[in-house]
Amino acid sequence: MNFTWFNLMPWPYLPPDFREKYRSVWVDIPSRLYDPQRGHHVYHEYMDQLEYADALGFDGIGVNEHHQNGYGLMPSPNLIAATLARRTSRAAICVIGNSIAGYNPPIRVAEEFAMLDVISGGRLVAGFPVGTSMDTNFCYGQIPALTRDKYREAHDLIMRAWREDEPFAFDGKYTQLRWVNCWPKPIQKPHPPIYIPGGGSIETWDFCLDHDYNYSYLSFFGYLRAKSLMDGYWDRVAKRGKDESPYRAGFAQIICVADTDADAERLYAEHCLYFFNRCLHIHPPFADPPGYRTINTIKFGALSAFQKTGLQVLQHLTWKQLLDERFVVAGSPETVRQQLEECIKGLRVGQLFCLFHNDDMPDEKTRHSSKLFAERVMPKLRDIWPEWRDDVRWMPKPMPIQERRRPEERLPALGPV
Repeated sequence: MNFTWFNLMPWPYLPPDFREKYRSVWVDIPSRLYDPQRGHHVYHEYMDQLEYADALGFDGIGVNEHHQNGYGLMPSPNLIAATLARRTSRAAICVIGNSIAGYNPPIRVAEEFAMLDVISGGRLVAGFPVGTSMDTNFCYGQIPALTRDKYREAHDLIMRAWREDEPFAFDGKYTQLRWVNCWPKPIQKPHPPIYIPGGGSIETWDFCLDHDYNYSYLSFFGYLRAKSLMDGYWDRVAKRGKDESPYRAGFAQIICVADTDADAERLYAEHCLYFFNRCLHIHPPFADPPGYRTINTIKFGALSAFQKTGLQVLQHLTWKQLLDERFVVAGSPETVRQQLEECIKGLRVGQLFCLFHNDDMPDEKTRHSSKLFAERVMPKLRDIWPEWRDDVRWMPKPMPIQERRRPEERLPALGPV
C-alpha cells in the first residue's frame, strides 16, 4: 500500500451560521470572509504539516487545485508544490492536480510540472483532473458541454510536449501554437506518473485504461458508498483485458486516529462536522450544470458524490452518522486499522489519500492523529497486497538520493566581502 498525506487547505474561519446566511462555499462566497493576515499563518501551518508528513514516512504529500471558495485555498497547487519540493527529500510530490481544460494554453502545465519534477529530483506525481463544475465552468468560464473535448486536446498537447525532442507546431480545435518546445523536460521518462481524479464519470475509466493512468476516486462520502462505483471500474478493467493491479486505483478517506475511540470523538468530532456542514455547503446548480456529465454517465447512473448523497443530508449529520456511514474513519489505532483494511480490500485500491486535517482542526490535533497513524496503523497495512509488491508503475522514479540536493544541504552564509 502507498499512503499520501493530503491537505485540502480549507479556510478555518467560516462563521457558525455560514450554512444559514450564505448559499454556497464555492463560486459566490463573499471574499470579505477572507482575512489575508490570518491567511498568512494558515498557509504556513498547512505547509508545515505537509513537511511533517514527509518526516513521518508517508509515501506522498498531496495538494490540489480549486478556485473562488472556502473549501480549499489552492488556486495554484504548483506554488505549494514548489515550496515542498525544496523543503522535503523523500515523499512523492502529488499534485492531484491541474485542471488542464482551464489552461490557455495548456503548455503551461507541461512547463510547470516539468519544473516541479526537476526541482524535486523526479518525485512528481502529475494529476490531470477534468475539474469540478464549480471550478472549471462557473469560476473559469468553460462551457460544460465542451469541457471534456478541451481536456482531451490539452492532455494530448502536454504529453506530446514532454515526448518530442524537437520543436513542433500544434493545430488543435482550441489551441493553435506555431512553436511548441517544452523547456525544461521532466526527469522521469517518458513522463511522471499520471493520476486522474474522478467523481463518477465512466468516460474517465476508459481514459485511464487507454493510457494506463491511475484512477483515483476522490469522494468524501466513505467507502461504503464508493463500493458500487469502484466495482463498476474493476468490471471495466476486466472487460478491457487489463491486469487487476490495485495500484491502478486510489481512494480518498478522512481519517482521525486517537488513543481510544472515545478520545477520537472528543478530539475530532467538532472539526469533522465543520467540514461537512460548512465546507461542503454547495449550491446544487453549481455542482451539476447541464452538459457537465455525459449522456453515457447519466445512463449508467454514476452520479457525482453530491447528487448521490444529496446535499441536504449534510446539514443534519451527527458524529455517529459520520462513523456509521464511514464518511469518517475514526477511533483507536486498531479501530482505524480494521476499517481501513475493509476499505482497501473492498475497493481494491493500492493508493490511499489520507485526509487528517479537517478544516478548523488545530495543528496539534492534526499532528497527533498523523503520528499515531504513521507509527501504529500504516505499518500494519503496508503489505496488504503482497502479490503486487513489486508493481511500481504508478509511483515516481526519482534520481538516486545521493545525486540529489537535500534540504539540509545549504550554502554557508557569506562572510565579510
